[in-house]
Amino acid sequence: MSDSCFNSSKPVHILFLPSGLGVGQMVPFFRLASMLASQRCKITFITMLLEISTTKSSFISNFFANHPEINQLDFQILPLNTSTSPINDPFIMQIDAISNSLHQLGPLLSSLNEPVSAIVSDFIITSSLSQVANSLNIPLYIISTTSAKFYSTVAYLPVLLSEDPAAFKNLWGNLEIPGLGSVPKSSVPRSWLDDSPSNYVLKAYLLPNARALPQVTGVFLNTFDWFEPETIAALDGGRVTSSLPLVFPVGPVGNYKLGEDNQCSWLDEQSAESVVYVNFGTREPISSQQLREIGKGLEICGYKFLWVLKQELIELFGDTEMENKGKIVKPGEYEEAIMEHPAIGLFMNQCEWVSVMNAARSGVPMLAWPQHGDQKLNAEVVEKAGLGRWVKEWDWGEENLVNGEEIAEMVKNLMGDVNMKVNAMKVNEQARNCKEIKGSSEKRMRKFIETLKAEQK
Repeated sequence: MSDSCFNSSKPVHILFLPSGLGVGQMVPFFRLASMLASQRCKITFITMLLEISTTKSSFISNFFANHPEINQLDFQILPLNTSTSPINDPFIMQIDAISNSLHQLGPLLSSLNEPVSAIVSDFIITSSLSQVANSLNIPLYIISTTSAKFYSTVAYLPVLLSEDPAAFKNLWGNLEIPGLGSVPKSSVPRSWLDDSPSNYVLKAYLLPNARALPQVTGVFLNTFDWFEPETIAALDGGRVTSSLPLVFPVGPVGNYKLGEDNQCSWLDEQSAESVVYVNFGTREPISSQQLREIGKGLEICGYKFLWVLKQELIELFGDTEMENKGKIVKPGEYEEAIMEHPAIGLFMNQCEWVSVMNAARSGVPMLAWPQHGDQKLNAEVVEKAGLGRWVKEWDWGEENLVNGEEIAEMVKNLMGDVNMKVNAMKVNEQARNCKEIKGSSEKRMRKFIETLKAEQK
């Protein structure tokens, strides 16, 4: 696809407005923005002025330094009156602060030199932003940061709960969703099953945004047709629910430079496919006992490892023989660069979707160890596509400790599983094919651009 936005007199102008709640949430926005900028679309990227960590600040500044063609605008978030809110969750309070500040968007856009063709934002502010975008008469598009399967499940919530407000409280068996089939109760997020008044995640956060989806013009999915064929076909055909917006599966969204590739030089010294890469993110509530068992498993599995851990968790291990068996590094390494290194032979992860797509694009088999939220449905997709193995009996916590010997045995089995490596490389091939000219993701992106151009005439 070349010169897509210059096929008529004026390029489309796309405004990116991410909520900015964490580096992981920003990655898909940066990648999609660079992807569209490479097609010579005009991009304006709004940065929310929230409390920004040093890591996040350098991540953002690196992106704009490497993409001078993308314009940056700061958006000031107004302080929230916390005395009127019964919720003291910092995440929800941040969303509320953003939502209460969106009325400033109109004056900000009027200061730009040219009109905006579309706004691209994320699901967590859909309810409030859809009203603002409608008043400005600008199409709103959403980036989904999860699998098509989990997006469909969330999108079906208004139908499900309108038919039975206590659907999750009374859920004994599987959850039935049109076009998706059965979702096991064990894969439904635990927060949805909690009907206590203190649990506001489902009713005060997910449900209002899901109800606003019919007001959205389209949804970008960081996945591809081959990887989730049945679910994407169900969404395309309106079988999940007929009121949902168009979907644009344009993944895997990546391979667009976000900053300096911070590869670990240690990997260069290792032989091909000999290293187990372990990264459970920075938010996972892993007990110190389970961490020690993971460490024990890595130490005795017989393979080198690269393990990403927060500094305070690294200190649990101190100076041990593990240093001779592998390497523990702090967060901040670019996962995409690590995944593409030929030394990586297996990826142990909780199935955060960005990581799944990194594995798909790199052809690295996964040992899926999901915990909460969308992760179990994501793990189901991983296993069905042939990208890896999900050990459904594993969990973590004091009551579900997985011992180091069991972890080591599973790592050994998967590192030696030739069929799984062949299947993962097939996923890699399909992931790359879909981004080529006339590939499924390339055609979806072209359709998006052409739709905007048609609306400008």
